[in-house]
Amino acid sequence: GVPKPHAHKETPLSEFFNVEVVALSSYEEKEELFKEQVASLRDRFQQSIAPGGLAGDRRGVVPASGFSFSSQQFWKVIKENKDLDLPAHKVMVATVRCEEIGNEKIASFTADEEWQQFEEAVQHDYVPGFGKKISNLLDRCLSEYDMEAIYFDEGVRTSKRHQLESKLLQLVNPAYQNILDHLRTRTLEVFKESFDKSLEKEGFAVAARDCTKVFLEKFDKGSEDAAIQQVKWDPSKIKDKLKRDIEAHVASVRAKKLSELCSKYEGQLTKALAEPVEALLDSASEETWPAIRKLLQRETKSAVSGFESAMASFELDEVTQKELLSKLESHGKSVVESKAKEEAARVLIRMKDRFSTLFSRDADSMPRVWTGKEDIKAITKTARSASMKLLSTMAAIRLDEDGDNIENTLSLALVDTARPGTTDRSIQSFDPLASSSWERVPEEKTLITPVQCKSLWRQFKAETEYTVTQAIAAQEANKRNNNWLPPPWALAAMAILGFNEFMTLLKNPLYLGVIFVVFLVGKAMWVQLDIAKEFQNGFLPAVLSLSTKFVPTIMNILKRLADEGQRPAAPERQREMELQPKSTRNGSHSNVTSAGSSSITSSESGPEYSSPIAH
Repeated sequence: GVPKPHAHKETPLSEFFNVEVVALSSYEEKEELFKEQVASLRDRFQQSIAPGGLAGDRRGVVPASGFSFSSQQFWKVIKENKDLDLPAHKVMVATVRCEEIGNEKIASFTADEEWQQFEEAVQHDYVPGFGKKISNLLDRCLSEYDMEAIYFDEGVRTSKRHQLESKLLQLVNPAYQNILDHLRTRTLEVFKESFDKSLEKEGFAVAARDCTKVFLEKFDKGSEDAAIQQVKWDPSKIKDKLKRDIEAHVASVRAKKLSELCSKYEGQLTKALAEPVEALLDSASEETWPAIRKLLQRETKSAVSGFESAMASFELDEVTQKELLSKLESHGKSVVESKAKEEAARVLIRMKDRFSTLFSRDADSMPRVWTGKEDIKAITKTARSASMKLLSTMAAIRLDEDGDNIENTLSLALVDTARPGTTDRSIQSFDPLASSSWERVPEEKTLITPVQCKSLWRQFKAETEYTVTQAIAAQEANKRNNNWLPPPWALAAMAILGFNEFMTLLKNPLYLGVIFVVFLVGKAMWVQLDIAKEFQNGFLPAVLSLSTKFVPTIMNILKRLADEGQRPAAPERQREMELQPKSTRNGSHSNVTSAGSSSITSSESGPEYSSPIAH
């Protein structure tokens, strides 16, 4: 060992050292108390120059690291401070050195490779464990500052430490904000995916409520993980922003889902109304609009019931729910009104079709044949009345049960020939159709104004007049074709003026035979030439056609007479067979009578008569 100096053989150890004996509690029995005592003893060693430290209160002593600077400032302090206030000099030295140490630690922190990696990583994505790792870096930096500044003035050292901590936190804060932004973005994205999946299993409101609660809790855990121990930054603003983003997303999804539901039930309502309404308007009658109202009420009630059930999972407020249901009901009415407007635009075509159907076909829907027995005037009036009813039905929208007098007005003004007590419509003092609106019908419900009805009816009559004229012409032509006799007055004139010729025939019966032969030949010529059919094409074409056929027909008749004259007599059996119809090459059948009788031949165009042939 080292021997004790001779001069200090009697000097006690306490002259040079502070000797203290400290008793510690049992670690096994009082672990917490033992740790507290050890920590207190450690502080006495680390803070040895502080009051209560092992070296005593030596805070006024300038550390060796600051001695050079302190020496340089001696004269300056003496000049400025006549009282030689050495404590002020000590504070000045501590201020300068602690600030230098703080700047060094900031530079060291920013140059730290681990911090740079964190700073780079948080620019792109969320970094798990960010708070704990950054807290360790800050603790290490502050501990180094404490170790280097331990011998300087405590007040200055503490103040500069706070400044250092504040500057370090300012450096760390942008990274912390980035972490929270990434956490918010990631939480929102995962929320959207989870929310979409939850909608497949749960109702909308339940899924939104549960998912919002779960992911806000996840954000809280993530923000706790990113929290820095040295400071208590409040992440509530970022959380509120996340909450607003979640609510906005839920609202957008709700609006989209409700829009899809609305479109679905509006489509169903349109499909259920469009074709039936069009069919009802096409067959317009007095029961058309009552039937449309019943159809609209039934289909709207069905659609509203289904829509209301589908909306239950959204837990909407009563006002919003009523608005959506009202919108669906309005859509049903708009479908009917739209179809009514489309049909009103085609009302003239519908009127002509109805007129043509009723005028050209009978009650059994068979085409009419104008034989001359039909009452064209009555048929025309009936068809026009039906067309007028179609026009009155299409003149206004009648979804409400309010009555109107449109049909009576149109019937009185268009179909009836005269009002009671009035013989000429042209002298009526008031035209019920000289107006732009109907009585007791709102303007928005009017499809065809009275003036437009009058114009349409005028055009309708002009375009159907030709059909009536053609029917009258066909009827007259049919009458002429079916009546070949001259008028009664002509028959009477012939009887009176031909009395002398009739008496001549009675006196000379030979003329009767000649006339009979001429009649048979003429009848045969009539049938062969089909004169009635030829004259249906017109007088001049008939004359030209008959002139080309007259001579060949005469030659054909003479040839047949010659053939009949050259035929030899046949046995009785053969004669009986000849009496039966016999097919010829040209498809005609001949009946041969006995001598002195006439031979009658039938062809495809009718019977042919030939003159008597003697056998």
